[in-house]
Amino acid sequence: MGLTLAAGCDKAGKLSFSFVVNWTRKWFLKIGLALLAVFLLLAAAAFFFPQWFLCVDNGPVKSDVIVVLGGGSHERPERAAELFRERVAPRIIVSGLGDCKINRRLLIEAGVPSGVIEMEDQSRTTKENAQFVIQWLRKSNLPPVKRVIIVTSWYHSRRALACFRHYAPDIQFYSCPSYFAYARADWSRKGIVNRIRLEYVKLPGYWIRYGVWPF
Repeated sequence: MGLTLAAGCDKAGKLSFSFVVNWTRKWFLKIGLALLAVFLLLAAAAFFFPQWFLCVDNGPVKSDVIVVLGGGSHERPERAAELFRERVAPRIIVSGLGDCKINRRLLIEAGVPSGVIEMEDQSRTTKENAQFVIQWLRKSNLPPVKRVIIVTSWYHSRRALACFRHYAPDIQFYSCPSYFAYARADWSRKGIVNRIRLEYVKLPGYWIRYGVWPF
């Protein structure tokens, strides 16, 4: 009699344990599928609406300096000159090997006095833009810089802003991008389709390689 009861209890315990394991597996499977669905929806939204995903614009802000990044289709200095005329900052730094001299000339042609323009002409990547500009800011004879506006193309603005914030968390950085070829109809005509696609590779690449979190 005692052996029978013990065997029955043992069997009931095994059934109860098996039920818990199966229920837990199903619960985790449901959560996993739900997370996968959310991820796929976000990925689809990012792919089909890059303006929403890649572009960061902090709106009207004042700063100590404007930093213009190299690259794009020369729309970046045009945007920086516009901001300078709005008196959002008293100085401009142009950054990027091969682009800074051209961008400086375009700024002057747009009415920016040459005396307020500084050049950082060694950086080759967005990471180096951030690192070298921050080094320059810390070593310059200017008053301590606390607020900086980053000017780049809209599709590049998320990664650029994330880089600067990553390498100098003690400085407040803001993004005021150019909206050149912002409309989808202009992407192919203006030749920026590949640049937009490349950002989807570089964003996770910068996170994995350099620890630059884009959000």
